Amino acid sequence: METKPHIAQILKTLPEKPGVYQFFDAQGELLYIGKAKVLKNRVSSYFSKIKYDSAKTLQLVRRIDQIQFIVVHSETDALLLENSLIKQYKPKYNIALKDDRSYPSIVIKKEGFPRVFATRKIIKDGSEYLGPYSNVKSMHQVLDLAKKLYPVRTCNLLLNHDNISKKKFRVCLEYHIGNCKGPCAGHQSETDYQSTIQNIRRIIKGHYGDVLRDLKKQMHDFSEKYAFEEAQSTLEKIQALESFQAKNTIVHPSISDTEVFSVVSDENIAFVNYLQIMNGSISMGYNLEIKKRLEETDEEILQYAIVEIRQKFSTTIQEILLPFLTTLPWDNITITIPQRGDKRKLVELSERNAKQSLLNHYKQIEITDPARHTDRILETLQKDLHLSQLPRHIECFDNSNIQGTHPVSACVVFKNAKPDKASYRIFNVQSVKGPDDFATMREAIFRRYRRLIEENEPLPQLLIIDGGKGQLSAAMESLNALNLIGKMGVIGIAKRLEEIYFPGDSDPIYLDKRSESLKLIQHLRDEAHRYGLSKHRNRRSKAAIQTELTQIKGLGPKSAEKLLKSFGSVEKIKKASIAELTEVVNLKQAQLIQHYFNGFSAAQ
Repeated sequence: METKPHIAQILKTLPEKPGVYQFFDAQGELLYIGKAKVLKNRVSSYFSKIKYDSAKTLQLVRRIDQIQFIVVHSETDALLLENSLIKQYKPKYNIALKDDRSYPSIVIKKEGFPRVFATRKIIKDGSEYLGPYSNVKSMHQVLDLAKKLYPVRTCNLLLNHDNISKKKFRVCLEYHIGNCKGPCAGHQSETDYQSTIQNIRRIIKGHYGDVLRDLKKQMHDFSEKYAFEEAQSTLEKIQALESFQAKNTIVHPSISDTEVFSVVSDENIAFVNYLQIMNGSISMGYNLEIKKRLEETDEEILQYAIVEIRQKFSTTIQEILLPFLTTLPWDNITITIPQRGDKRKLVELSERNAKQSLLNHYKQIEITDPARHTDRILETLQKDLHLSQLPRHIECFDNSNIQGTHPVSACVVFKNAKPDKASYRIFNVQSVKGPDDFATMREAIFRRYRRLIEENEPLPQLLIIDGGKGQLSAAMESLNALNLIGKMGVIGIAKRLEEIYFPGDSDPIYLDKRSESLKLIQHLRDEAHRYGLSKHRNRRSKAAIQTELTQIKGLGPKSAEKLLKSFGSVEKIKKASIAELTEVVNLKQAQLIQHYFNGFSAAQ
C-alpha cells in the first residue's frame, strides 16, 4: 500500500527514542495510541508491510492522516503514559476494558476513634482505604473476623476529648453485648483504641503472623498475672484466627506479599487473571476481560493489564509471578517466572482461572450467537491447520473390515462444524482382496471425488483421513490421479497419540488436547468410525443371510431377514420347531427350513 506523501515526511522526522505515538484520521478523530521503545522504528513498521495480518490493521493504516508523538525517558515510562492516555481517550482501535464496575473497599475513617466499614464510595478526606475487593463475600469474612477479635464502634457520634470528658454520650446496646468497649463514655482510652485499629489493619492486610505473635504474648502475660479469664478470652481469639488462616491457606504459608498474573487470548478477546497471595492464602482473585482491536500480543496485553490492575487495587506488593518475562514500569519490584514448586503451581492456578473465563465466554456465545460460535471454531481450525480456506465443508474417511472380509470405507460430511447425515456415503470396496487399508482408502477416495467432479458438486475445504502416513499417502495418490492436489486441505490423524500428519511431511504436529480444533477433528473421526462400523455390520449380516438362509429353495431374502430378526441367529432357527417357525413364515416355508437343516422330508 502506498504511503501518503505527508505521512512519509513525518516518518523521516520521527526520533529514535522511546515514547507514545497517536494516530488521527482526516477529521481529527483519535484512532489509536501506542507505545514504542524506538518511535521511528515502531511507527514506520505500520507503513512498510506488504501484507497485513488482519483487516483491522489494514483499515487503521488506510485511515491514518496525522501522527503525533510524545518522547519519554524510557520504555517503562511509555507504558505508563500509554495506559493513562488510553483510559482517558478510549480510541477506537485500542484494546477495551469490559470491566467498569466499582468494587468495595474497607475504610478506616480519619477520626479520633476511627470506624471501620465497607464502602464503594471513595472520599478524599484522609481516611485509609484497603482494597478494593473483587470478592465481596471474602471482604466481609475478613471484616467480620477483625471485628470479632477486636471490637470497635459502629456509631457515627462525634467522639472527641471535649464531648467524652463532658459525658455527652451514654453506652448503647453494642457495649452491653460485647461488640464495643464504650469509648464514647470513657470506658476505652484512645491509645488502646488505636492499638485495636492497628491490629484490625494488619488482619485486613493479611498479616496474621504478626497478630498471632502479639496475641500469644498477651495470653502468656495474662497467665503470668493469674488473669485466667483474660487469658482464656485471648486463647479463643488465637484459635479463631488460626482457624480462619487454615481455611484460607492453599499454598505454602511462607509465600506472602505476592501477586500472580496470567493471560489467555484468541483473535478477538483476552482474559487476564490476577491473584493476590498473603500468608499462604489467596486474599484476592480477579479476572479482567479485554477486547482486542488489532494484533496485540499476549505480552502487550499483560503489560497493559498489570498496570491497570495494580492501579485499580492500589497495590504496592513487590513480588510478581508471571508465566513469561515482560517489561514493567517499576524499579522496586521483583519479577519471577517460576519453573517448579509452589510458586509454579500458583501460576498454573492463575492460568486455569484465565482459561476458564475464556471457556465461559465461549459457552455464552454458543448460547446467544451459535453462528458466531461456529465461525470462531472454524477460524481456529483454519489457523491451526494453516488452511487457505475456511473449512465450512469437511469430509472424513474411515475403513472397516474384519480380517479383510467385507471391507467398507465410510465418508462422513460436516457442514458448519455439524454433521450433515444426508450427505454421508458408504463405499463397499470391490477391488481389494484381504486386509489392505491403503488400497481400500485409495479406491474410496477415487470413487468419491470422481463422482463429485462428474456431478459438478463442490469439493470440501478439508479432507480428513483416519490413519497415519500410509493411509494419507494412499489418499493423495487418488487425489493426484484426479488432478485435485492443492484444491483442498488434507490431513491424516493417527489414533495412538492423536498425531496430525500433512501430505509430504513425515513429522506430525500435535494440537492441544483441550483445543476445540482437535475436538472437532476427533468428532469427525469418531463419527466416521461409528458410521463405517454400523454399515460393516449390516454388510456382514446380509452376507450371513446370503450364505445360509437364502440357499434354501423357496425362501426369499425378505423371509430370511424376518426370521433372523425374530430368532436372532441362524443357530436358533435351526433348533426351532415347526410351530415356532410358522409364527414368522408360512407352513410350507417352515417345512422347507426343517428339511434343509434337519434332513426331514416336507411330507414328514
